Amino acid sequence: MAIADLSSVLKIFGEATPSEENQKELYSEVLLMILARASSSDANIDPVEIKTIQEIMQRETGQELAEADIRKAARPELYESVNLRKYLRSVQSQLKAGDRVTIVEALADVLKSDAKISVLEIDFFNRVADALRITPAELAGLTA
Repeated sequence: MAIADLSSVLKIFGEATPSEENQKELYSEVLLMILARASSSDANIDPVEIKTIQEIMQRETGQELAEADIRKAARPELYESVNLRKYLRSVQSQLKAGDRVTIVEALADVLKSDAKISVLEIDFFNRVADALRITPAELAGLTA
């Protein structure tokens, strides 16, 4: 199954607690969805952002993605039928806390990769972190 088809995104609404395999698949798909969407959040997909996403996806999931897969996942029409914030709120409890933090840290890496951060990108970052219910302490690595 190609990660860019985002099938776990659709399955998650019907499951109470995902299996370990489904949870890993969900993490991979949410990670790709967020990073790909971030690359187009300022209406300009920079090649360095694509490369950064490919590196993150390889490191975090072991999957090598083609540029076309990332561009496909970044298409705005994918996010017209389901509000991204609403979707993230609904799946955040099914992701491990560490995975949620990793997603937000990876998002910051993508946004910083082209050396220019726009107000739209900052707004996107804040909305994702809020929807995933990431606390400042979690982001800083502070745990009790």
